[in-house]
Parts: sequence; structure tokens; C-alpha cells
Amino acid sequence: MDLRVFYQKLRKIEQEITESHVVVVSHETSDGGRAGQLGEVSRSIAARLIIEGRAHLASAEESSAFQTDAQKALEQAQQRLVANKVQVNVISEADLRALKGASRVEKR
Repeated sequence: MDLRVFYQKLRKIEQEITESHVVVVSHETSDGGRAGQLGEVSRSIAARLIIEGRAHLASAEESSAFQTDAQKALEQAQQRLVANKVQVNVISEADLRALKGASRVEKR
């Protein structure tokens, strides 16, 4: 393929895509690519994938479902991060001595 024609097609497809990031659906490829995988990519990457025959733009329904699932996954990851967060309290030596003294009084 002539590089000039390739880049003309690339620019044309890139101009047709209005959003800065779009969801694409992959095609099966000979190098192990799996069909039907959704992913969000930039406009230029999407144009390249379309020209190379590796993907096509997702429909509005597919894109909406992907965005919803991605948002849910992000929220779950944030919840796990907060749940696993270890809290450390820093206290002065005077406070430590006071706590130790108080525990000794309670033991007696």
C-alpha cells in the first residue's frame, strides 16, 4: 500500500471521529487478537485500528455499556483500596508514657 494513500485514509477517518476518545470493538486477527473485545482508545489509535482492519467503532449501546462497566470497576477498585488502607497514628513520647502509665494503673 502506498504510504501517501494510507495516511490520507488515516486522516480522513480521524476527522470523521468527533470525540477525543472512543470505544472500539476488536476483530479476530492472525496474530492472536480476539474478536469482540471492547476498549477505549484515542481518536488517532482508533483510526489506525480501523484502517488496519483490527477493529471497528462500537455502537452507542456497546459504548454506553462499556463506560458503565468501567465506572463500576473503578468504584469497586477504589472501595477495595480504602478497605485495605492501613491507618497509622503517630503519638508523642509523652502521650505514650501516659498511655503506659494508665494501663499499669488499670492492671493493679
